[in-house]
Amino acid sequence: MNGSGIDWAIAGLWLAVIASGLYHGVNPGMGWPLAVSAGMMEKSPRALVTALGALAGGHLLAMLLMILPFSLLVSLVYWQRQIRIGASLLVMGFGAFRLIDRRHPRALARIKPTQLGLWSFAAAIAHGAGLMLAPIYLGLCEADGPNRGDAAAGALISANLGMAVLVSIVHTGAMIAAGGLCAWLVYRYLGLKFVARSWFNLDATWAATLILVGAVSLAFSLVGTH
Repeated sequence: MNGSGIDWAIAGLWLAVIASGLYHGVNPGMGWPLAVSAGMMEKSPRALVTALGALAGGHLLAMLLMILPFSLLVSLVYWQRQIRIGASLLVMGFGAFRLIDRRHPRALARIKPTQLGLWSFAAAIAHGAGLMLAPIYLGLCEADGPNRGDAAAGALISANLGMAVLVSIVHTGAMIAAGGLCAWLVYRYLGLKFVARSWFNLDATWAATLILVGAVSLAFSLVGTH
């Protein structure tokens, strides 16, 4: 692949990181209605912003927990293709599971509404939010350095860890920007009744998206040269 092609590939992968974050943010299942509720109960915009911060912290931690192990695995240069294929199949399998079993994870109901950071972390894990980023992250590592096979393992791991943190931060930033906008509009102008009347369930769409992302990543893994 020439330089221009690699640049476009990297741009596309970063766009996927941002787009998935925006999608998570708009999805009420990632928690922005809880921020609205906190703001309304305390009758304070500051409470809404504080709640959004807790949601962002929990989501970011979940992303890192899911991606960091892959940052260590990709240091095994000779197994990168197998790792990408495995990650793609894992995402597709989880998406199929969520498509079949659409029940809200019971564990989330046992977390107190005041523990927003913990709730956000658990919700992101339960919905496979971080898992979706794994194939995208692996693609970025490969596109960013396809000839790093001769690099020292320590330097490679360091670069991959940095990429993992950056992907998680960019994704969470997009997520909280979209969710924060939704929360502010509902809190300031629309009211919770608007959500009850107008919002639609994104769980099935999310499950299908997981399968799609996994399938695309699998296709690139199988046709790519290593």
